Amino acid sequence: MNPPAPPAHPPAAPARPAPAPERASAPKHAMPAPGALPAVPAGRSQSRLRELDLLRFIAAAVVMIYHFTGVPTGAWGQDARTLFHEISMVTREGLLGVELFFLISGFVILMSVWGRQVGDFAVSRITRLFPAYWFAVTLGLVIFLVTGIHSGTTGELGVARSYLPNLTMLQDGWHVPKIEVLYWTLWTELHFYVLIAILAAVGLSYARCVIFMTAWLLAAAFAVEGGGKMINTLLISGWAPFFIAGMAFYLIHRFGSNLILWLIVLGCYGLSTHFSVERPDEPFKWPGVDEWLIPTILAVLFLVMGLVATGRLRWLSWRGFTVMGALTYPLYLMHETVSRPLIRTLFPYYSKWTVLALAIATSVAASYLVYKLVELPAQRVLRPRLKAALAQIRSGDGGLKA
Repeated sequence: MNPPAPPAHPPAAPARPAPAPERASAPKHAMPAPGALPAVPAGRSQSRLRELDLLRFIAAAVVMIYHFTGVPTGAWGQDARTLFHEISMVTREGLLGVELFFLISGFVILMSVWGRQVGDFAVSRITRLFPAYWFAVTLGLVIFLVTGIHSGTTGELGVARSYLPNLTMLQDGWHVPKIEVLYWTLWTELHFYVLIAILAAVGLSYARCVIFMTAWLLAAAFAVEGGGKMINTLLISGWAPFFIAGMAFYLIHRFGSNLILWLIVLGCYGLSTHFSVERPDEPFKWPGVDEWLIPTILAVLFLVMGLVATGRLRWLSWRGFTVMGALTYPLYLMHETVSRPLIRTLFPYYSKWTVLALAIATSVAASYLVYKLVELPAQRVLRPRLKAALAQIRSGDGGLKA
């Protein structure tokens, strides 16, 4: 503000300066207005959460080892649980790595969309998901054409006829067989992204998030009770507790502990234990053990996410965790694709442990190469072009915010 102009005639006595206005004192825990939320709560670091990178890599690694040693079918030509009987009773629980993925996703996706418009969120997800996915699907086709080896999930359509629909990532919706069975998790993630995009379109705020999470959890419970297939599909009812708990953990990380958020987390944990015990098909069940072991493992996963949310794992700050986090997605996508021909070729001639070690090493090395040679270059090309396309749409959208 410019100082006032001096008076035409000096006053008889110097004017007493006006006192500075008192600063309004907001209540200590006052809620900011919607749309005015701080980027990060006071006192919290804006640095990357490397502990989440580590957790993501662990989730991918345990799923990989589960697929190699804990399933009745696979590339070994026999039941891997019997072949690796020394460890399979432990590694079979790697199935729960998917639950950890969805917990982390609820946290990370809400963090990613906060402060963004829906279009920006869509661009970030497309550039993150599709380059490695397109490469993985194409690699699966090439391996099939060269060796005839495939996952065995494509049914009568065959790998070649399933290829183009699989590139869209929408194949589950169209009941097209997946080139790799693990792609089902991506379809589940897409359901979550749509729900988050709707929330972002309405407008993100602390209160709206809590209302959304509570309504989603209740609606999912009602949908399961009613048995409606469409509404259960839209709400991903079985997986909803994991995504919602992840969202609650992010809000705790962002705004601090809150009793309502912790109650939501506890409710999600209670529901998730039932779903995860019932989820495995018959060949994967462990009667008499699953009933207590799975809830125990889930309790550990929820506890670890609680430690992340409250900042108690910030000491896990090694820069290498960032690289490990970057390898997670291609490792998850490709470990079966790249290891299947290797296992079938080498296992008749080398010990199971040697081949297992080679399969793990090859999967990690392939994921690093895909990250460096496919993901990063593709993102550098794709992201600015998608942003330009989005800007063009916004320039002629008639006021609609995309």
